[in-house]
Amino acid sequence: MTKEFDIVVHGATGFTGRLIAEYLLTRADTGLTWAMGGRSLDKLQAVRDEIGAPATTPLVVIESSDEASLKSLMSKTHLVISAVGPYQLYGNELIKACAESGVDYVDLCGEPAWMRHMIDQHQAAAQKSGARLVFSCGFDSSPFDLGVLMAQNEMTQRFGKPAQRVRGRVRKMKGTFSGGTAASFKATMAAAATQPGVIDLLKNPFSLTPGFEGPRQPTGHKPMVDEVMGVWVAPFIMATINTRNVHRSNFLLNHVWGADFVYDEMMVTGAGEKGEAIANAIAQDKSMSEDKLKPGEGPSKAEREAGHYDVLFIATNEQGQSVQVGVKGDRDPGYGSTSKMIAEAAICLLKDATATKGGFWTPASAMGTALIARLQSHAGLTFTVE
Repeated sequence: MTKEFDIVVHGATGFTGRLIAEYLLTRADTGLTWAMGGRSLDKLQAVRDEIGAPATTPLVVIESSDEASLKSLMSKTHLVISAVGPYQLYGNELIKACAESGVDYVDLCGEPAWMRHMIDQHQAAAQKSGARLVFSCGFDSSPFDLGVLMAQNEMTQRFGKPAQRVRGRVRKMKGTFSGGTAASFKATMAAAATQPGVIDLLKNPFSLTPGFEGPRQPTGHKPMVDEVMGVWVAPFIMATINTRNVHRSNFLLNHVWGADFVYDEMMVTGAGEKGEAIANAIAQDKSMSEDKLKPGEGPSKAEREAGHYDVLFIATNEQGQSVQVGVKGDRDPGYGSTSKMIAEAAICLLKDATATKGGFWTPASAMGTALIARLQSHAGLTFTVE
């Protein structure tokens, strides 16, 4: 079906949405048509001019809670990039519209309870319409989801089958989490306090695998000495979403990594007493609940470009054979790298993942190695077998 746009960036006037639009300006070589979307035409025009986009860049006014507005959006585009969170507050109607209309969708969601509710409510409609909806296409959870995929592919190639156990270990990370991430965290905590069942979904490593419960998983709640690396590791705040997405990838890939697959994520803090002290300090950190950044705010260009991250994935089988894969990003995780990752996910879904059918997916299960290739070629990520 011929439509006006391939991609509409919904929330282009927000901090991350603006970065996504800026990035798409550099990707004219894709041949895809795209537009900036948001609630206010005046703000869209101002942002378009501020980022140096041509005056001919299409602008689409979108009211997320208005059925007629969303119906109009569905008629105009093949895919929506949503940078409007917290998604549990502002994303319900858009998900419904995409699922029912056959329009593809990618977002930056790190809200597992809401994601499960959307899957339960709209999976059948998405399968019927052909809409491919991919949550968590930013720092949570693309580098982790794809890092595990690469490690498991390497294990299978070398040893004939995937690893039963994979450890994700954040070796380095410089940068801030987005104001939207903090707002989503607060909205999730508020939902857990008032809505029955939300807290159970948040605690369950298999909350995104309807009908399947795998083996007991490490909680990752306390500092410890990692038995493989021999250094102290601390809780990693994004593990509560990344681990769920990784298990969903395995689930959607028909448990190619095994029904007994075990996965956890921790932050490496170092050896000895210093490593222990840093691990304990991280475990006691409560900064995510503080109002340091509001949605729509973020670090300067220099700060974003000074950021980076480095994650190690250690895959081990029952025979003690092992593979290590490193995933690195050249920008701060919450903004600079995330904006490039979600844009490339949208491009990949439209251009490479044409065989992916309708339904709710993860980056690894929907796009797999094609997305790894795009992130390496364009988005400043490297995936390396070490």
